[in-house]
Amino acid sequence: MIGRGVLAALLLAAAPAAAQPVSVRYVAPERFTDAENRLGSGQSLRVTLAEMTRIFEELGRRLPPGDSLAVSVLDIDLAGYERPGMGLPQSVRVVQDFTPPRIRLAYTLRRNGRVVAQGEDVVTDINFMLSANPRFSSGGLYYERAVLRDWFGRRFGV
Repeated sequence: MIGRGVLAALLLAAAPAAAQPVSVRYVAPERFTDAENRLGSGQSLRVTLAEMTRIFEELGRRLPPGDSLAVSVLDIDLAGYERPGMGLPQSVRVVQDFTPPRIRLAYTLRRNGRVVAQGEDVVTDINFMLSANPRFSSGGLYYERAVLRDWFGRRFGV
């Protein structure tokens, strides 16, 4: 006789893995405008890309069943700019209202396997500081998260 725990494990192993509604690909990330702190502080490129992937996956959960989105990130320019630390070994990221994040991407939305939308966009918002409040955001890249959330809602209606 098979125990309940063993039976449950066998059923889970036999079930097909749920497809992710979003797949993200980064095209030549080493050439991105500003996706990592190059002056010794802040997050690495690997951390930035992992957080961007997490943002896209969170947004993808809003897609209706049967929809899938493929995103190719072509460039990332994070909000703000790096400023060398005054007498410090590390730099500081300065975010001002004239330094919005910019993410250039190509996307393909499929519904039940058929392409229903595709294109290339530059995702940015000059008013990014008015619409994003870092105090109410979880995770890093809160300005980037806010502009991507707004773009996702406008572009896909979810």
